Amino acid sequence: LTFLVTAASLWVGVWIVDGLTFTGEWWQFLIAAAIMGIANAIVKPILRFLSLPLIVLTLGLFLLVVNALVLQFVVWLSGPNVLDLGLASEGFFWSTFLAAIVITIAGWIIGAIVPDGDKD
Repeated sequence: LTFLVTAASLWVGVWIVDGLTFTGEWWQFLIAAAIMGIANAIVKPILRFLSLPLIVLTLGLFLLVVNALVLQFVVWLSGPNVLDLGLASEGFFWSTFLAAIVITIAGWIIGAIVPDGDKD
């Protein structure tokens, strides 16, 4: 279920942000979403730990940069020189940064709508 939320939020990011594009097949998109889920589970905590002083100094705003770096890593892995999955970003900072914000917000909204399976 978490994978589907990640895939849906990535699709919303590609749909809304002009600088983030996807030109592959549906199965390539699912692989890119899986890579994003793995990056969120492994790379993101490492980046958060390493940037903890900046996160504290900026009162958490640096987490937006961490999200953009994780998304850029996924775009790089999905690019034509590595896995060739069709996910691309026109510019590193602005389009990836804006896409990371949109994907995060979409993930929150979709995650709030979709039941998480916890029973009270």
